[in-house]
Amino acid sequence: MKVKKYLASSMAEAMQKVRKELGEDAVILNSKVIYTRGFLGLFKKKNLEVIAAIDPQVVKEKKERKAALTQKSIQDKPIVEKKKVDTLPKRSDGVEKELKELKQMIQTLTSKSQYDHYPEEVKEVLTYLQQHDLEESLVFKVAEYLTANREKKSTQGTSAENSILALTKQFLHDKLSDVPSGGVTYQKKYINVIGPTGVGKTTTLAKMAAEAVIEKRKKIAFITTDTYRIAAIEQLKTYAQLLNVPVEVVYKVEDFKKAIEKFNDFDLIFIDTAGRNFREKKYVEDLQKIIDFNEEMETYLVLSLTSKENDLKEIIHQFSTIDINKFIFTKLDETSSYGTMINLMVDHKIGTAYVTTGQSVPEDIEEMEKERIVDLLFEGYRK
Repeated sequence: MKVKKYLASSMAEAMQKVRKELGEDAVILNSKVIYTRGFLGLFKKKNLEVIAAIDPQVVKEKKERKAALTQKSIQDKPIVEKKKVDTLPKRSDGVEKELKELKQMIQTLTSKSQYDHYPEEVKEVLTYLQQHDLEESLVFKVAEYLTANREKKSTQGTSAENSILALTKQFLHDKLSDVPSGGVTYQKKYINVIGPTGVGKTTTLAKMAAEAVIEKRKKIAFITTDTYRIAAIEQLKTYAQLLNVPVEVVYKVEDFKKAIEKFNDFDLIFIDTAGRNFREKKYVEDLQKIIDFNEEMETYLVLSLTSKENDLKEIIHQFSTIDINKFIFTKLDETSSYGTMINLMVDHKIGTAYVTTGQSVPEDIEEMEKERIVDLLFEGYRK
């Protein structure tokens, strides 16, 4: 088995090099984007690293089979089949061994950090960000920013390690500068929480409502559209009793209008919605048939940090027809990777209002500012 590594500016250029040296029967085993050091560590060049392989024995047998098939004599065909049957078992053990060795080699190559060419203190923070699920594109932008600014920072008398950490935080703060953050503004009357099932919407709503009643001294009421689960209605009624506030259950938009008319003299109306399968577009459509989103409303999309990021992106896409003001991330206490929050905020230009860390009402909720989110990301970073 012949294996070679190629460096090219594009996949087309890489394939041209592979075909020229290894031939048309070569296969691509692995490819990844790498950045090579530029002049004085600046202006790094983006390249593609491709690992390709060819098995000479396979090429030889392919030629032999092709030659045999072109023979006009029918009598030669059994010989070809016999040869194929006879030779394959003989080389099977060898091929299996080569494939095993090849797999080990690929694992070794790909396990090498793609940040090895950076200084140690830069490499350490980049690796940390990658391990905590910050998107690769963002990590490379951090790398570019650090490369361009770290020497300037070190001349100010700050240690290399501390300057790298400070610069990284500054970069992430800047990336979030145009994204709103913070909790309920108390500027709009209707507070609406939406999201998939199992993320803790009702409990989160109760925590937000408790803050409004206990700390802000607001006169509030609850509306729930979650008529699919009796337990959810009873749960909200329990919170309503504890806070000594009214609750209305609505089934259609007419019920919703009657409820908001009934609560006309209240300061805030907190609206709980049903958690359904986020893959069903019909759920979002049903939600829009019940709730009048034209009202003066703040809408929060509740997401669980224990979910896969791709699933979270799909949830956001499903709710894209609704004007989402901010995210609320639940189950912060069940994960240690906070990069997902920053990825979603940067990608969708939607800020974070709160994170929750348990089931206790009203304790296990924290209002979020951009600086706090970045600090959370680095809580596990060892200086």
